[in-house]
Amino acid sequence: MQGQSDTFSIDRVKTTTLGLALAGLAAGIALHVFGLPATARAAWMAGTLPALVALLFEIVGSVRRGEVGLDVLAALSMCSALLFGETLAACIVAVMYSGGTLLEAIAEGRARREMHALLSRVPRFAMRHRDGQIDRVPLDEVVPGDRLLIPQGDVVPVDGTILSEGAFLDTSALTGESLPQHLAAGDEALSGATNAGEPFDMIAKRRAGESTYAGIVRLVEAAQRSKAPMARLADRWSLGFLLVAVAIALAAWWATADPVRAVAVLVIATPCPLILAVPVALVAGLSRAAHFGVLVKGAKPLEAMARTHTLVLDKTGTLTDGRPQITRIESHGPLSEDALLRLAASLEQVSQHPVAQAVVAAAKSRGLTLATPAEVHESPGEGVAGLVEGHGLRVGGFNYVHAALDAPGSRPEAPGAGAVVVAVAL
Repeated sequence: MQGQSDTFSIDRVKTTTLGLALAGLAAGIALHVFGLPATARAAWMAGTLPALVALLFEIVGSVRRGEVGLDVLAALSMCSALLFGETLAACIVAVMYSGGTLLEAIAEGRARREMHALLSRVPRFAMRHRDGQIDRVPLDEVVPGDRLLIPQGDVVPVDGTILSEGAFLDTSALTGESLPQHLAAGDEALSGATNAGEPFDMIAKRRAGESTYAGIVRLVEAAQRSKAPMARLADRWSLGFLLVAVAIALAAWWATADPVRAVAVLVIATPCPLILAVPVALVAGLSRAAHFGVLVKGAKPLEAMARTHTLVLDKTGTLTDGRPQITRIESHGPLSEDALLRLAASLEQVSQHPVAQAVVAAAKSRGLTLATPAEVHESPGEGVAGLVEGHGLRVGGFNYVHAALDAPGSRPEAPGAGAVVVAVAL
């Protein structure tokens, strides 16, 4: 929370700085139009000073970190413009720079918000079996071999092995797979997955810091701190660019004996777009990717993607839109396809499973009116049972709807497809 408060304070300072610069610029222009040039210059100076002070603080911090960037040139142009009475030029540079830094802060804030959903899922505690009791212990105390209880809705805290008969896990945060996975006893459960079914026991296989989700979090944090080659290139040449700009400014002053010419060179040479374009573009790219559930390891891989012409996937079906769809309906009884779909969708309304939502969406796309189910019982990952308009229904997989196992059409589906079986008591 402290980090979020500090970030909010920084963004507020940048917003205030830009507001003062814009107010000073507008007030000065208005005063100049009404024939008050001295007061106009004072207004432009007042609008420039807050941005200049904030910029100087940033430069001092950068120098302490051993970094010298192009923002030094912006500070020189503002200082020289104020010194030689070119307050309008100084205020314009202040508006450009403070506006650019605010845009960068907004882009970074968006990236932080997109990443926060991932980082906030990191569990802090685990439910551990010990001496016939279940204790809530800090995650750092969990060691390999501990028996853990994973309640429904909780995130798996460490990598481990399923001890119960089975588990129903939502692994979308890890693999991008939208459909929850059913794991049997002895299967490995990865940290970061969410228990979408009944509580289950597991044996810890690794410590929290060595588990899968901890590695993902480290990659995300490293990505937020990383710089792309283009950004490093701009930083590398910034000192040379600064020296050349200052040399040209001094030469203009010497050749014309007019210091205003030097001010003009510095103002024109102030590369606000070059200073800010690269980090803003990269942070916005990382944020946009995270919004769609794509985690990029850092700015360098993101920039490398611009030169990518071929994409190779590791297996069939990796790249999907994450939304199941009904492709075919087979009815082996007196009910029509629409009637069967309406009954199944009426019962599936109570389930949040992606396949259930696909059934409901298919019914609504056909304009079918759904009924209200009663006496509903859902077995997570298996199916739903209940009453619809007096008819007993079971909707789910073949193993769950055992009455339909011997029905015609019970055959393997094509790769990447699955079957939803509906049993209706007429």
